[in-house]
Amino acid sequence: MQKRTAPQPRPSGVRPLSSVLKTLALLDVLGKSDRALRLMEAASAVRGSRATTYQKLLTLVEAGWVEQTADGAYRLSLYAARMGEAALRQANLGERATAVMEELVAQVGETASLAVVSGIQAQLVRRVEAEVVVRAQVQVGTLLSLDQSASGRVLTAFATPGHRELLLKKGATLASDSLLREVRRRGYAVSTGRDVPGVRSVAVPVSDADGACVSALSIVAPVTRFDEAKYVNPLLRAAEKLSAPVAGKSAIRARVLAK
Repeated sequence: MQKRTAPQPRPSGVRPLSSVLKTLALLDVLGKSDRALRLMEAASAVRGSRATTYQKLLTLVEAGWVEQTADGAYRLSLYAARMGEAALRQANLGERATAVMEELVAQVGETASLAVVSGIQAQLVRRVEAEVVVRAQVQVGTLLSLDQSASGRVLTAFATPGHRELLLKKGATLASDSLLREVRRRGYAVSTGRDVPGVRSVAVPVSDADGACVSALSIVAPVTRFDEAKYVNPLLRAAEKLSAPVAGKSAIRARVLAK
């Protein structure tokens, strides 16, 4: 279960609703399961009582985020998928991202993925498979560590100091400060290969209109074919196409033109 910290006071003195945070924690549990969960399983996962967990599940069902199966278990509804697509569109990462990623895949011959921060991990939200016999078997929805994965390192290296501090308070494990500085200097990160044995990846940041990193674009390949030098420049050019227009040259654009 994703670790949640106690609500922190805001400058205005207003605190987040703990009951809502606990309900969202239950939603996280359902989202991370590969099958529908029974009431007792869900209660155990969030370390809550049967009664309070049932009340939260009913709330999520009423809100449309969760549905109950014929045998009484609970799972995410397709409303969650629609909201995920809406989030991608609002971050300028909708269908246009697929076209850019398809072009990238055709160029390098390996699978491309797009990841965002989800709780205290990185999560793959979009993927375009390469037409190769042996593929890196990592699917949309896969959770990756922030400290070992290329996407996690990019998402944290290019996050604000405040965001990194918040992740640490939530219990996230981040790469060392020196490694994150090196990622920012180089403009990309490479995975350790520990998250998914036999697979390596290299990732670059994708920025929004304010220049903030909103996602990580990566190339993923089996270790037997992984070629960091081959992937970096095509990745940077693709990320530049995905990044929202900003005034002047974005950090990614500047790196690409400097190559």
